[in-house]
Amino acid sequence: MRARRTLPAILLLALPVTACTTGPALENQGEVTAPPGDSRHLTIGSAGFTESDLLAQMYALLLDRAGYSTKIISVTNREIYEPALESGQIDVVPEYAATFADWLNAKKNGADAEPVGSPDLAATMKALRALAAPRGLTVLDPGRAVDQNAFAVTSAYARKHHLKSLSDLGRSGLPVRLTAGDECVQRPYCAPGLKKTYGIDITAVDPKGVGTTQAKQAVQSGRDQMALTTTTDATLGEFGLVLLADDKHLQNADYLVPVVNRSRAGSEGVRKALGRLNTVLTTADLARLNEQVDSWRRLPEDVARNYLRSEHLIPAD
Repeated sequence: MRARRTLPAILLLALPVTACTTGPALENQGEVTAPPGDSRHLTIGSAGFTESDLLAQMYALLLDRAGYSTKIISVTNREIYEPALESGQIDVVPEYAATFADWLNAKKNGADAEPVGSPDLAATMKALRALAAPRGLTVLDPGRAVDQNAFAVTSAYARKHHLKSLSDLGRSGLPVRLTAGDECVQRPYCAPGLKKTYGIDITAVDPKGVGTTQAKQAVQSGRDQMALTTTTDATLGEFGLVLLADDKHLQNADYLVPVVNRSRAGSEGVRKALGRLNTVLTTADLARLNEQVDSWRRLPEDVARNYLRSEHLIPAD
């Protein structure tokens, strides 16, 4: 059934380059300030990984329920799907507040621009909306679910050293070999931030990637003591890992937010339909849904539908 809804990204690439690389010109305020559009036929973009697929499917089901006709297109590259969102080839995408704010900021001000995403959700949303609006994009309200960077240790290690938070780990004085991406040695949310904010003694960074199987195995085996992953990682339990709480809020506010093309999907109808998900979906829910797809091999559309039915957001029949 997912194949019936999902269209290949090649449909975007087949169009002229100018069609998906230019949004409303910043000086053309008519396109930006015109009344929000309410197209009844909407294309939803997915970034092609499990969580994005699940969110796109939930968006489609909620919009279908509200009387819209929807289709999903999978485009794994933000450099392609964001301009397509501006141009109206894609009408709705699930995004992450701080990450998308920094991406738009770099697009406007250059790769070396000072980041605007932060652990403060209100400040991050203000910056994000200011960057999105001139491009003809509307950022809807965030919900309760957040997919942030997170740090995991084995449950045995946590019990032995009485660890529940990153502050606990810092106070313990334990030397920590961290497995993460190559960039961890310089990113403020990773090794430098762990040292500065929590006082954690990071002795080395093992470059095995973010939340990869190899990284989790390295911690499971004791080669490394901690792994960089995410708050919605669905497979931690399989490796005997648990997350340590980011109790001093080192990580940015990467709350899930729908981003829409204002001229086609900026209506109150779209806002209300997608806003219903905000009342129920939590970070823990999203991790469980990811697990059903990644570990149980269920289809994203089936998992999304069952979840919305269980929360009484769509009918059971």
